[in-house]
Amino acid sequence: MNPRTIERLVPGPAGQIETAWSLPGEPPRGIALVAHPHPLYGGAMDNKVVQTLAKAFVGLGYAAIRFNFRGVGRSEGSHDEGRGETDDAVAVLEFCRRELGDIPVTLAGFSFGSFVQTRVAERTGAKKLVLVGAAVNRFQVGTVPAGTLVIHGEQDDVVPLADVLDWARPQKLPVVVLPGAGHFFHGYLVELKRIVGDACR
Repeated sequence: MNPRTIERLVPGPAGQIETAWSLPGEPPRGIALVAHPHPLYGGAMDNKVVQTLAKAFVGLGYAAIRFNFRGVGRSEGSHDEGRGETDDAVAVLEFCRRELGDIPVTLAGFSFGSFVQTRVAERTGAKKLVLVGAAVNRFQVGTVPAGTLVIHGEQDDVVPLADVLDWARPQKLPVVVLPGAGHFFHGYLVELKRIVGDACR
């Protein structure tokens, strides 16, 4: 993805976790931990939306860390319906903090990854979240911190926009809608990167 991307195996609760670290040319201003979509439906850290999120954050000077949930790629273990995946994400985040220091953290996730990141935020107290195609109709996605960036495609046929608005409404949470985009943002990755870059600058 980037000449400064390195792959590392990180110890996790179910064994080794495969990670990819995309590092800026200068000391990072923060850590952006990026979580991928559902493992049982082909989700992995090389997903185009996940890579786009990582590129956006590296461009802003963050260390962007992608990782494969248990049972995907070289990550050990097996799918655990979000519970163990939350443990995986927390383990990677803690490892990153030990390696990179006590710098600000942003949790970003796509689809199932968004669900997991809301659970990580509850566990760790992280306040900055970027949720793309959040799977609020398939998982119990709770209340998120004020200021969470929610991006959704108008034509999403996996997670209908109406469901996201119903979830966001009681929280008075803004939703950035990309007109014409579907769940996987085919043809809209440049726009997605720009939205994240502008919001997290």
